[in-house]
Amino acid sequence: MAGCGLLSSRLFRRSDTDRPFVRERHHRKNTTLTVTSSEDDSDECSTPTRTAAVVNEKQSAAGYRRFSPNDEHIDPGLLKKHCSHLSYTTSVATYPAIRTFFSPHPHMDKLPSKPAPIPMLVFIHGLGGSLTQFHPLLTSLSNVGPCFGIDLPGCGLSSFAPKNWEAYSIEALAELIAVAIEEHRDKAANQGVVLVAHSLGCSLSALLASSSTTVGKELKPYIQGVVAICPKASPPSAQETALARKLLHIPTPIFDMWRLWDRRGGAQSKSVLRFVGEKADPDTKQLQIRFNAQSRSDVWRRMAWGSLPIYNSHGEAIGGMPGQAVWANVRCPLLLVAGDADAVTKATEVAKIVQFMEGSDIDSTMRTGSQDAIIPDATQVHDTQRSASTDARADEELYGLDVSEKQQPDIQSIKGKVVRTRILPAPASHALLYDRATYRTLAGLIQDFVQKYIDHRLSLGWQLQHLNTAGKWDVKNLAKWQKVPPTSTPIANTFMAMKMLRGVDEVHNPVRFSEQWNGKIHAVIDISHENPVYDPHELEKGGIHYHKHPTVSKIPPVPDETRDFIGLVDQLEKEITEKTGKEVGDPTRPLVGVHCHYGFNRTGFLIVSYLIERKGTSETRSRTKLQPLSLDDDDFDHADSRPTFLVNSLSSTTVLTKNKKKFANMGGVTVRDVDAQKFIGAYSAFLKRQGKLAIPGWVDTVKTSASNELPPQDADWFYVRAAAVARHIYLRKTVGVGRLRKVHGSPKNRGSRPSHHVDASGQVDRRVLQALEKIGVVEIDEEKGGRRITQSGQRDLDRIAKTTVDEEEEDDE
Repeated sequence: MAGCGLLSSRLFRRSDTDRPFVRERHHRKNTTLTVTSSEDDSDECSTPTRTAAVVNEKQSAAGYRRFSPNDEHIDPGLLKKHCSHLSYTTSVATYPAIRTFFSPHPHMDKLPSKPAPIPMLVFIHGLGGSLTQFHPLLTSLSNVGPCFGIDLPGCGLSSFAPKNWEAYSIEALAELIAVAIEEHRDKAANQGVVLVAHSLGCSLSALLASSSTTVGKELKPYIQGVVAICPKASPPSAQETALARKLLHIPTPIFDMWRLWDRRGGAQSKSVLRFVGEKADPDTKQLQIRFNAQSRSDVWRRMAWGSLPIYNSHGEAIGGMPGQAVWANVRCPLLLVAGDADAVTKATEVAKIVQFMEGSDIDSTMRTGSQDAIIPDATQVHDTQRSASTDARADEELYGLDVSEKQQPDIQSIKGKVVRTRILPAPASHALLYDRATYRTLAGLIQDFVQKYIDHRLSLGWQLQHLNTAGKWDVKNLAKWQKVPPTSTPIANTFMAMKMLRGVDEVHNPVRFSEQWNGKIHAVIDISHENPVYDPHELEKGGIHYHKHPTVSKIPPVPDETRDFIGLVDQLEKEITEKTGKEVGDPTRPLVGVHCHYGFNRTGFLIVSYLIERKGTSETRSRTKLQPLSLDDDDFDHADSRPTFLVNSLSSTTVLTKNKKKFANMGGVTVRDVDAQKFIGAYSAFLKRQGKLAIPGWVDTVKTSASNELPPQDADWFYVRAAAVARHIYLRKTVGVGRLRKVHGSPKNRGSRPSHHVDASGQVDRRVLQALEKIGVVEIDEEKGGRRITQSGQRDLDRIAKTTVDEEEEDDE
């Protein structure tokens, strides 16, 4: 249900009674903050959650299913960490709860800001899509610049409000995006933006960037470039528009029945293959099933109706999707990317857009056979002596970034405009940005484009060199890093643990590492949360793939992060088998490198978690216990002692619940040994990052006590209260709501009269206890009443205490 290429198909249906034919205009423009305290959209939040589509295991050829059918909508960690829900008001409507993603560059203050800061990358999804589709690109592009994006109303995790049809027109959505961008870019410093859009989002970007429109007039001078992925060149014809309007009058129940019929076959259904193609890998098809399930019929119909133009008596299109007049007036650098096997928006749409900019007549064919052709023939990109690969994984010779760059023509100048085009060969489809066969190539194309033709500071290599020269970017605690061996010996013929590469190091740098391990290591997984202190492109050029799987230091990875890591390794193992033909267990088989910072705690934990799940505990212990780097008994104890939150959540067939240690070995450190303020800060940060704590929808408006005049000013106060309550129960064994009310109470200001103690809100403390009970930290004491700490809760709190102490010791060094 994502994409704009179905505008002329029978999918356009809408109800007779729902469509208002008179558009109202509300001339207001303000932006207000709403629910922002929770990064997790629970049932109690005002923002919606989606139920994940249930996928039959038989439909997937992979041995590991990345998404559990029992999970609610799983938001990637990067999005969860940097998302909030904001309200935006435009001249058309007020959108009360728009999921907003904003990830500032971690070293923005250390990079040159004159004449303007580094441009902000803005991501715009298509019809029925969401920001989650950009996650594979965000893991790479968030390293080079600040990133921003929203879920359009009713899409992804944004609420379906308002529901009036005029709020979903192309112009209204473009204005919403402009208002949201203006709220987040550094206007005082004249910060520019680069629009990265997919499908219908390309049309929205064209409206914003074109000088022929009035949408986002204040933003236009600051749009420095547009990246259009699978763009649509023009609106549907008058005949197609008329047919679409008729089909949109079909009642919603019949529309939903057709969607259900279209999904028959699961991963092999037409609704999936239409977007990802028949040759897509099982994970990509499973993702598409989820995206289809998350697309709301009512939202899709409103956006589809809003994209249809009105044709006047002269046959000219008014409103709706932009066409030649809009695209021809896009003055900023433009990158057009399409997939040769895209069945939704054909690759020929790229040719039309370029012809618009040339000022020539529209030609539905692509010019081929000339080296000067602005639109390359897709057949010239791959080997003409063989058919398109039937392999779901991208062939390195076909999809490798270096080969793609060599066989594609360089920058084209059209009447002073910078336009660059790329047609990725089949099986590249409409799912370019999240298909694992193409997203790495796409990320590389975007990075090369923005650094060459928009701002050289958007190069990670340039940033690394600048910060290293200025002494502002290097590994923390260099002396300790230098004492750690570069790599371990092979672990279970699968992994090699390593410390982070260092771009300026004479020995352990990506160039020398690639020369030494090319053919022996297939890929490196970077699990550090920060940007690496080396250029990943240098690894890629050396033949070693780079994957970012961010986790936070000093805190054990949460189950979702562990599950995704296992899925990523399974994917890489499959790639190794397909590329080399060597089976798992072969000692000559290429390995997967894993590093955090030093290659100890998180690296060891995730490696052990994978080996427990895939190899079994006894085999894991025998193979890895004596390894010189990163793997110690604490890693085993942690992974092996958390069956409820780790092992059982990964596979229902894994039985590791016997002979578990009651508590992990914490080296004698408990919550009692840590300063209360430091512990509460560390544990509240862990709860927030974990994303499991249910946050009520009233957290921004409730007063926690009758003695208070205002709600809490800290957006994360609920996490802090939960951490404080958990610590209180840990120390005092059994605690009830009454006791917590007294502890959290405070004196009430009575003017000239003496102040009296007033208990805190019982409802707040009760909801905190219920939230902690739901995630297994506390439980009800049936004998004494009240709540007590659980064994798993005590273990987790002690673990946080130990990491807090370790961090203090490291800072002292």
